Amino acid sequence: MSIVGMYMLNTPEFKEEKIQQALEMLYADRKNEFRELSQVLLNEKALKAMNNWREFVLNFSLDVEEAFKSWSGKNPLLKSSPQKALTILRQLGHGKTSMNQLAHLLNISYNLSVEFKEIYRRLK
Repeated sequence: MSIVGMYMLNTPEFKEEKIQQALEMLYADRKNEFRELSQVLLNEKALKAMNNWREFVLNFSLDVEEAFKSWSGKNPLLKSSPQKALTILRQLGHGKTSMNQLAHLLNISYNLSVEFKEIYRRLK
């Protein structure tokens, strides 16, 4: 596993060994959700070449949860908040035909993040 470049995972809050253990447990139950997000976020060529695609999807999901804290008023807006929100929406919304499809992907991302953090917390 490599969390290099995964800025949401590469924080003092998380330890690499526990990240891997929690990710394995989460992936066992949420394979379909990981696959669905990976197909939206990564093209087929990148997906095949990327060994750490699950970490990438998890890192994105953690980013969505963090952004939601700003969107919901739990955290103050940062200067980069509008750009981050637009980037997330463009990544997930690409090729979608309805807000329901976009909301579905946002919900998957948010839920993966929350479940990962809960599994990680229980491993301590």
